[in-house]
Amino acid sequence: MNDPLQDARYAPPQSHVEDVRQASNDLPGRRATRGRRFLACMIDTAIACGMFGLLAAFTPFNVWANPDPSLWKPQIGNAVIGFVLFLILQGYLLLTRGQTIGKVPFKLRIARPDGSAASIGRLLGLRYGLPWLLSSVGVFGMIYALADCLFIFRASRRCLHDQIADTVVLQD
Repeated sequence: MNDPLQDARYAPPQSHVEDVRQASNDLPGRRATRGRRFLACMIDTAIACGMFGLLAAFTPFNVWANPDPSLWKPQIGNAVIGFVLFLILQGYLLLTRGQTIGKVPFKLRIARPDGSAASIGRLLGLRYGLPWLLSSVGVFGMIYALADCLFIFRASRRCLHDQIADTVVLQD
């Protein structure tokens, strides 16, 4: 006969944890849809391209006129100019509301997984700064950008930059 005490030794451990969130539905707000995130990104990209065009037209800086189009040589100067322009355009909204210009009309905001506001270092350093640095090297930037875009098709709807910075985009 089987001894119930002996069989219990081989059973998986059982425990009940009440302080762990089980679903993303517990968030204050809900995860943004892929479509809204895409449209917000397109607005931000259009604004950035317009600003780069104005910069090229009225200053000696032209990020599109690259004298050395090597895919392996870092384009640090263009990355710095681009990041400074990004901070001028998006910095205030990011730091005060966790939003970019494109996220505002769709009522999207960047937050921590628990719904709290993301810190300046997390937003500018990990979510935007690190990817910007990676994109300064052509081949690595292209591989990162592709992986970053594809990550949104997971069930969590978090891009690679969301994973790196431990952030989520919520729809209020």
